[in-house]
Amino acid sequence: MLTNGRHRWVADVPKTLGSEDTAPDPHDLLDSALAACTVLTLELYLKRKPDWKVDRIQCRVERLGEARADDGKMDYQLRRVVKVEGDLTADQEGRLIEIANKCPIHRLLEGRTHIETALDLD
Repeated sequence: MLTNGRHRWVADVPKTLGSEDTAPDPHDLLDSALAACTVLTLELYLKRKPDWKVDRIQCRVERLGEARADDGKMDYQLRRVVKVEGDLTADQEGRLIEIANKCPIHRLLEGRTHIETALDLD
């Protein structure tokens, strides 16, 4: 069980890894975080553009591959596809791509993350 103090959700791994496959695996959760953040970022931006004609935004993230780098870390390649239903100009569409690339999870994934691990033995 995972929690952030306000919400609870679960994660699992596929049966091929010895589990029951009862929930998304951690990679799926990461991909979903990028998709959700993208849609929410675009929706917030569009609230400031009431004259833009957008009816719906959807986003899917495709995992293209992962490989172990020479330093032992993993390289992870994703494709994000944003579907916008509405009537936009080419310039507006380009601007939405720029905004999508500024979503916080996108920036986090493209940046450097340093993780400190500690055990809580209580």
